[in-house]
Amino acid sequence: MRWYVEFVRDFPFVSAMIQFSILGTLGDYVSVKIAGSKENLSASVMVLKALEWAFLSIFIKIAFIGYEGFVSALVINRILPTSFAEDSFLNAVTRSASMNLQFGVFLVLFHRLLDNLILHAKNWKNVDKALFSLIWFWLPAHTLTFLLPKDFQIGLAALWSFMLGLMLSLFSKSPQEVK
Repeated sequence: MRWYVEFVRDFPFVSAMIQFSILGTLGDYVSVKIAGSKENLSASVMVLKALEWAFLSIFIKIAFIGYEGFVSALVINRILPTSFAEDSFLNAVTRSASMNLQFGVFLVLFHRLLDNLILHAKNWKNVDKALFSLIWFWLPAHTLTFLLPKDFQIGLAALWSFMLGLMLSLFSKSPQEVK
């Protein structure tokens, strides 16, 4: 485990790119398979999906850093009480809420745009459900993520991406198909 922590500390963006490209792409693949979608899963599409996830991870890593500073700035400027800097749970909830309700909207829409470019599609169906996932999934997921030491946060976020893809594909199936 020590090698992982050292790698994440020494190469924060490269490690984010690797983790998201593997877990995000795997999540895309598994969700398409479970949902029984006819989506193109050729090797070239999967490589492009991996590159997409690697690209998105740069923005995600920057957001993780930036929203930590955002909450701190709100405390320094007395917009939030100092307890939001001192209490790890309050800090995690505030960081998660501010990040998901601001940056999350951009990320959902940008991710769909990139998916459409890769798949040569104009699919904006269910974007409302993807945006709603910012509330029911990402807000609690990132609250837990921000309670972890920094070295493990991006790895868990990448794992959450995989889990959300898996959950959404299961939700899209009828109860008889899941059995």
